[in-house]
Amino acid sequence: MLAALIPLFDDKMAVCAYSIFAQRKNLLLQPNFAGGNRFDGAGNVVGLDIVNSMGLDNLSDDKEVFIEMNDISIFADIDSQCKAPHDKLVLLLDQTIVPKDNYINRVAELKKAGYKFAIRKLQIEQFETYKPILSQMDYILLDHRKIKIAVAKAYFSKVYPNIRLCAVNVDSQEDYEKLKKDGGYDLYEGAFFRLPMVAEEKEVAPLKVNYIELLNIVNEPDYDLTKASDVIQRDTALVISLLKMVNRMTVNSGINSVNHAAAMLGQRELKKWINTAVTKELCADRPSEITRMSLIRAKFAEDLAPVFDKAGLASELFLMGLFSVLDLILDKPMSEALEMVKVSKQIQDALISGKGELAPILNFIQEYENASWQEVSRLMVLSNIDMDQVYDAYVNALKWYRDLFNA
Repeated sequence: MLAALIPLFDDKMAVCAYSIFAQRKNLLLQPNFAGGNRFDGAGNVVGLDIVNSMGLDNLSDDKEVFIEMNDISIFADIDSQCKAPHDKLVLLLDQTIVPKDNYINRVAELKKAGYKFAIRKLQIEQFETYKPILSQMDYILLDHRKIKIAVAKAYFSKVYPNIRLCAVNVDSQEDYEKLKKDGGYDLYEGAFFRLPMVAEEKEVAPLKVNYIELLNIVNEPDYDLTKASDVIQRDTALVISLLKMVNRMTVNSGINSVNHAAAMLGQRELKKWINTAVTKELCADRPSEITRMSLIRAKFAEDLAPVFDKAGLASELFLMGLFSVLDLILDKPMSEALEMVKVSKQIQDALISGKGELAPILNFIQEYENASWQEVSRLMVLSNIDMDQVYDAYVNALKWYRDLFNA
């Protein structure tokens, strides 16, 4: 199984919902599942499995979650598979669910049970034909490149005033800003939030300079615990976070100073905690999804190390994932951002030029989080990677992220 979470943003760059996109099989190895065998197990809705195993509050911070449905799974016993509140689930339909009585009646039945609905991949010329289904939708996902928003807004506000419009394939900050300015869309989905906007030279804020200094200290070989403690003491949030960490790991430790707390953790654990905690603080003035992406990439990369036969590079892969959005955090090109922190040449090569032995794993993670399943499947075949190991690593990264913020 493969599954990825795709965020949907509002016009303030706040995440309002997530879509779960999933694929049961590696279609390059089992092409028959793209044909008639695609119905095997279709009554078991993959997205609901993930919601149930993770818990909606942990998975999406109690936001709405869009779940893919098709012409078979729409008739599944969703109630028995669903532990989450119905009104937090948005059942995402596509054009395989046609405007015939059996589908129209099933959508109405589920709507009455409290589920929300969205539809995607409709062509403009299908809008009238799909009226019996569109009239029950809460959202419609539109490719902003193929439709004029002024026309869409006028049409939907008149014919379907309760439908919220979502722009998909928003792949640049320029597109996002233009769509916001034009108005009409309620939500936006695409790669735009992963791309830095560097319009002019920007100074790094004083507090961030402290954090970068701390990163540089702990990423030196055999670094000095006292030097790290001195920098931690400059920031109350870091002190509190450190003390919470140590108290979870020890019993009756009687900690009396930051130096004492650092010594209790030891070099290795302190380094990992600092890299994680400092990245969270560096992201404080960024969209929350940047923090989430950085940390999940870090843990996902670390857990993929043995899958890619790179178990000895797990620590480097964790740091590579963590710093893979450093350009977004510091509003600088990646090459300039990495000049401010001391990372290995391996990590630099992967993040700046996409080269070296770490780069294939970074590329794999980026394709995975985009739910580019055909490319992910191709890469798994080339590297002889087991799909279930990848899925387990991703879910483990989600759970690690959940526990990190629930601590």
